[in-house]
Amino acid sequence: MSSVPLSLLHERVNQWFAEEGRKHLPWRAPDCSPWGVFLSEVMSQQTPLARVEPIWREWMARWPAPADLAAAAPGEAVRAWGRLGYPRRALRLHEAATAMVERHGGEVPDTPEALLALPGVGAYTAAAVSCFAFGIPEVVVDTNVRRVLARTVEGKAFPNLTLNRAEARLAAESMPTDRDRANTWNVAVMELGALVCVARGPRCSECPVADLCAWNLAGRPAYDGPPRRGQSWHGTDRQVRGELLRRLREAHAAVPLAVLEDATDDRPQVMRCLDSLVADGLVEPLPGSRFRLPA
Repeated sequence: MSSVPLSLLHERVNQWFAEEGRKHLPWRAPDCSPWGVFLSEVMSQQTPLARVEPIWREWMARWPAPADLAAAAPGEAVRAWGRLGYPRRALRLHEAATAMVERHGGEVPDTPEALLALPGVGAYTAAAVSCFAFGIPEVVVDTNVRRVLARTVEGKAFPNLTLNRAEARLAAESMPTDRDRANTWNVAVMELGALVCVARGPRCSECPVADLCAWNLAGRPAYDGPPRRGQSWHGTDRQVRGELLRRLREAHAAVPLAVLEDATDDRPQVMRCLDSLVADGLVEPLPGSRFRLPA
C-alpha cells in the first residue's frame, strides 16, 4: 500500500460523487427494486450506460419482476436485448430469473453466496448487487475501479490486463471500514473512473484527488506494460453473429437459411457463426433448414 492517505481519498471521492455523480440513472433511485439493480449490473458490463438505460427501461416495463421474465420464452429475452452486445447475457438473465423463481420465491437473493450461485453470475455481479441493492459492503471491482486505484495508490498508468490477487487485495484494503462510507465508495470510485479518470485522456484537472494521486504526482509516467489492444469489430465473427441475430429478431418468426446466408460475403464464416449461435443456445434450428430465436 502506498502513502496515499486513504481516509482523505475516501472523503474526497465520496464528496465528489455526492456532487457530480449521475443521479439520473434509474437504477440508482432509492426506490429501485433489487431486480432493477440486478438487471442494470448485468446489462452494463462492457457496455456504455447511455446504451443500457433505454433497454433497461424497456425490460423493467415489460418484466418488472423475475417471475415475469421467467414466464417469457428465452428468445423474447434475446429479441428485447437488441444490440447491447454479448447477447448470451440475455439468456443468462432469463436463466437467473428462472432460478430466482424456483429457489427464492421470485425474489433476488440477498446474500453474496446465493447471488453467486445463480446461473451466469460471477464475483463482480454478486458483489455489486449485494452492495447496491442490499447495502452489503462487498468489495466491488471493475475496470474503472482498478484503473483509479492503479493510478492513485500504485502510481501506474493502467492496471494489469486482467484482475489478479494483488489488485483484488489492493481493492479490499482500500475500502473504508465504515459500512455506509464503504457502500458509497464502491459506486463513487467506479464513477470517478468512468467520468474523470478515464483510460484515454484522463481529466486530471477535474479530479478531486489529483493532489493525492501517485501517478499524477510522478508526472503521469507512460504505461510500460504489455500491449493493450482494442477489440476489432468489422469483419469479425462478433459482427456476423450480431447481424444474424438482428435478422432473426426482426423476423419475429422462423426464417429459412437463405435469409441468413448472405450476412457477409464469406459464406463459410456465416455458417460457422450460425453454428456457434446454435451451440450457445441463442438460435434454435428447425426442420427444413429454418432458424429462430429460442422458444
